[in-house]
Amino acid sequence: MTADNPIEGQILVLTAAKASVGGERVPDLVAEARRAVEPRADELRRRYERVHRDEVREIFLVPDGFWADEGEKLGWSRRAHEAVARAHAEQLLRVGKREQRRDEFETALEVREAVVIGA
Repeated sequence: MTADNPIEGQILVLTAAKASVGGERVPDLVAEARRAVEPRADELRRRYERVHRDEVREIFLVPDGFWADEGEKLGWSRRAHEAVARAHAEQLLRVGKREQRRDEFETALEVREAVVIGA
């Protein structure tokens, strides 16, 4: 995790290994996503279910397709928005593992996507 990104560094490495975009691009894409979405934090809190909050991050469940829509606004390729969505989902699952909620979060990700923002 960097000051510009509430996603843990290990998650970024894992995402980069699985992504169909250059691994060096993943941290930049995730940071760009944060800069695009975080100013709308109040909207996220009003509209979507917040499933986690701590001193570092808040995590919301949003409709499936959220990252595709955001990626389109940002001019990203399909692979780029899929990498960002994967990073956010992996962060949710990591938190779920720590909180013994992984099964719950895996089920939620079958129909929704995760959005992680800084706290």
